[in-house]
Amino acid sequence: MTLEQLNALPTPQLAEALRQCCGAEAWVQGMLAKFPVPDADTLMDDAKTVWFALPEDDWREAFRHHPKIGQDVESLRRKFASTAQWAAGEQSGVQAASEETLQALAAGNTEYEQKFGYIFIVFATGKTAEEMLALLQARLLNKSEDEIREAATEQDKITRLRLEKLLAP
Repeated sequence: MTLEQLNALPTPQLAEALRQCCGAEAWVQGMLAKFPVPDADTLMDDAKTVWFALPEDDWREAFRHHPKIGQDVESLRRKFASTAQWAAGEQSGVQAASEETLQALAAGNTEYEQKFGYIFIVFATGKTAEEMLALLQARLLNKSEDEIREAATEQDKITRLRLEKLLAP
């Protein structure tokens, strides 16, 4: 859709469109207050400003709306039906992964979730499974207070990409 069409959506439909980009309800509500937006750059700037003003609990809410990288694709399609096509494209690097890499990703995801209390969030677009595994293993060494900020930064990248997709013809 165009930015003009997005600006013209009734609030319930606009909220639903924004939820496809980020699952944190506080972010959606913060973004609704910004509409109508004059241009795509303002939309992106507002998305970032609203996102980084949120507390960690809202970040964690957004993280819960993501599938785990490379895991349980069929149940994820059902759970995340509204963003499944986008998530599949974002994680396309996992499709060609070796069984060994997929197993390491699964184990790393479990370890990450146990350590930090939320799933591994990474801007997966353009990354191979091996690259995502290397990032996962490196980030497992982070302290909790550093990792939440890293995950939030990755979520911001994902949200911005999804806003771009939302506005794609």
